[in-house]
Amino acid sequence: MNAFVRHHSSSIRFAYSCFDRMVCNAYIQPFLYVPSLCRFLIHSRQVAPIKPASLRKISADYHEQLGEQIRQLGAAIVEPPARVRREEWLESFYQELGTRDGIAVVLRCRERARVAVSYPSRGHEVELAWRYVNLYYVYLQDAQCGRLFLRLCPYFPFNNQVWLNGHEWLARQLQREGIGFVKRDNAFVDCAAPERLQELADSFRSEHIDAALEPWFARLVPFFTAEERAQGYRHRLFMAQMEYCHNLIFHKHVVLERLFARLLDVNRSIGHPEKLAIVFGRPNLRLDTRTGQTVVKITQLKTSVLRTGFQNTFLKQYVKDRVLLRTETTCQQLRDLSVRKDLKNLPRLRQVLATSNERYLEVQQDVLASWIDRGQLEQLREPTVSINGRRTPGLRLDDPRLLALLQALTCFTYLVGKASFRTKDLLGDVQRALNNPDYKLSQLRYDLAKLRGKGLVVRLAGTQRYQLTPEGYRIAVLYTKLYQRLYAPLTAAILNPVPGDNQIPSHRRARLDRLYVGVDQALHRLSQHVGLAS
Repeated sequence: MNAFVRHHSSSIRFAYSCFDRMVCNAYIQPFLYVPSLCRFLIHSRQVAPIKPASLRKISADYHEQLGEQIRQLGAAIVEPPARVRREEWLESFYQELGTRDGIAVVLRCRERARVAVSYPSRGHEVELAWRYVNLYYVYLQDAQCGRLFLRLCPYFPFNNQVWLNGHEWLARQLQREGIGFVKRDNAFVDCAAPERLQELADSFRSEHIDAALEPWFARLVPFFTAEERAQGYRHRLFMAQMEYCHNLIFHKHVVLERLFARLLDVNRSIGHPEKLAIVFGRPNLRLDTRTGQTVVKITQLKTSVLRTGFQNTFLKQYVKDRVLLRTETTCQQLRDLSVRKDLKNLPRLRQVLATSNERYLEVQQDVLASWIDRGQLEQLREPTVSINGRRTPGLRLDDPRLLALLQALTCFTYLVGKASFRTKDLLGDVQRALNNPDYKLSQLRYDLAKLRGKGLVVRLAGTQRYQLTPEGYRIAVLYTKLYQRLYAPLTAAILNPVPGDNQIPSHRRARLDRLYVGVDQALHRLSQHVGLAS
């Protein structure tokens, strides 16, 4: 557990880390090299010389085969509408598919892709070049990986891409084990077994992705025979863009919103060179001024995102669904992290990205060392229920009886020697502090029970004596001093000021009065800084 999580653990219901969005390039590895590509076409398909017409025929046949496959699977090929959020538009197709596995819809788009091109003017020399071609986006629901989509290029050598989400895979595993959960978009906001959730996330391997996608590629890219696939002419996955997220789910959204507001305000310091060096694990960091930065961005969904970048790696922190604080590392070029792109290196990448998230939280010591409401004051005001079910009212820290009791408890008599007291010994001091001789022993026992309920006073075993805990002493001193020496005089100056006081020059005022004026001015500046002053 890092320092950030430990510091706010009382406000956090549970936490988990997992892969989020993943983009993989799907290549037939021998075809990454033009000589191997040509040998296959010449020797396995008897295409010699490799003319443009031969490549067009391969593509035309594939268009026809793919269309027939999609019709057999009961899906439609449609053109996507312009100026819509594609995820929202696709939802109706997934709703129609329901809980069944299969293809929801196929979109046809014209985009750039790297394809084989033959140049007759150079003796039908073949090169891999970028061209605008018609591609297919196959949106489907898989039994293992949930919702995902494939970007299929119907032009030789059939370089494809895969988009999938670690949360979708996790949801399928939780369902299989009968573990209850609540998932919103790509986040779990509730789970009956958080420990098991993390165990499953840590078990995610490349084998799970390969097992899910191999049947789809075999069906949707029918160009290769089973024998050719066995020889290695099959798609292999290489990581292109990977996201790994650390998620903290809070009990109350108010606490989370206050915390994130402080993060946005204070953690501009993450942009300092020494902080970036820690986050990205580069002790001898040489900053690239184009990419090394920390900024606050607003997304299309009006979400504030704290974003720190270096080269092709970005760390983002934002609030999701009002209850979840997500810290997420996104890498678009794995060589920056010294990780190979082959999907088999997924465990190594998990370790690197998880460490980045941990470091990002660790460097936020600015917030850990600052004053921020984490709910402890509210807990003191709430009733206490003992083990046997007895309910004791909470502490009202402006209650005169409680303040008198706290004042009495800090008397020197009850702090020296054995530092303990009996209730009847305390009665006279509380009566004098209250200026009320009618204050009764039963009332004192009632007020003392409130402090015991909060662990500020404890009873010594086997005796009728009590003792003030170290935390209780600090709270007692804090609130009696605040009330008597700050709250009361400052309230008087605010609600009923003496008109002539403002006309007295500062150098003629008593030192204590000057300090009170300084506190009042500091409070005014503080209220402006946190947005309370108009």
